[in-house]
Amino acid sequence: MPSSPPDASWVSNQKLQSLSPAQRRRFLRLTPDFIVEVGSPSDRRPILELKMAEWIDSGVPLAWLIDGDAKTVTVYRSAVPPQTLSGIREIAAEGLTEGFLLDLTDIWAGL
Repeated sequence: MPSSPPDASWVSNQKLQSLSPAQRRRFLRLTPDFIVEVGSPSDRRPILELKMAEWIDSGVPLAWLIDGDAKTVTVYRSAVPPQTLSGIREIAAEGLTEGFLLDLTDIWAGL
């Protein structure tokens, strides 16, 4: 796993249930099923891209890199090149996180 945690992550109940109650009470040492990274003005894009690639290489099936300055979301999936989306107001998750919809309107307005 990358050396720094993502800004947000989601882990399925199935994956959590594979851990003992004692393990769940500690820092979870597992790969999330979905992550979101939000770039800040002080972040360097190449470093964020490397971090996202490390998460995908670690087994995360879906990851989003949100760039507020460019108003883009780059979608990372395992075994597929990253896809950068621009001009969008919302983004829908897929796979295990299908049904999750992120409204980007406030994110774009606040930056």
